[in-house]
Amino acid sequence: MMVVGQLGQTMDGRIATVTGQSRYINGHSGLVHLHQLRALVDAVVVGVGTVLADDPQLNVRLIEGKHPARVVIDPKGRLDPKARIWSDDGVKRLWIVSNGLNLEPPKGVKIIQLPMVDGHMEPAMILQSLSSEGLNRVLIEGGAETISRFLQANCLDRLHIIVAPIVMGSGRASFNLKAIEHMDQASRLKVKTHLLDSDVLFDCDLSSARIRIN
Repeated sequence: MMVVGQLGQTMDGRIATVTGQSRYINGHSGLVHLHQLRALVDAVVVGVGTVLADDPQLNVRLIEGKHPARVVIDPKGRLDPKARIWSDDGVKRLWIVSNGLNLEPPKGVKIIQLPMVDGHMEPAMILQSLSSEGLNRVLIEGGAETISRFLQANCLDRLHIIVAPIVMGSGRASFNLKAIEHMDQASRLKVKTHLLDSDVLFDCDLSSARIRIN
């Protein structure tokens, strides 16, 4: 299984304004890179907060390529069944919710129920459920909370951070990780950098710490 996380941020580590506006932090080349990633994977995964804020399509539009399956992590079942992400374009659509919820899914959408552990869903369990659906190349596209949980659970092979030459000074942070007290607790990542016009892609190799998904 191959799992890649992706986020676009400002130079001061923001992914959206204080009101949640994020379209578009990255330039055209950064967006093309995102669509290339989508075309290469079996599934794109987002948290419900991203869907509620952006109403994304999560398909491939800027290049030629196949649309990936769309997966929403929504423990409390908050997502509107009429959300654009559930549009039927022939791809698999999965709605991951917590055990015990009684929801009526949109036509063609499959509900997967998983247990909550300490108030959230375990990334490894989510990946196991996707693998059982034949989805073994996965892109975790957002938001900050979802990316952070997969990162802290050592469930990412790579993390792509696309930094735009923008400074917000406020707004929503790229990551929500456990606080550290000393610099030697910080993670220094193995990275390669690539210019995407005015944006810079940091391709972070996390494979050495990646846990095995059964």
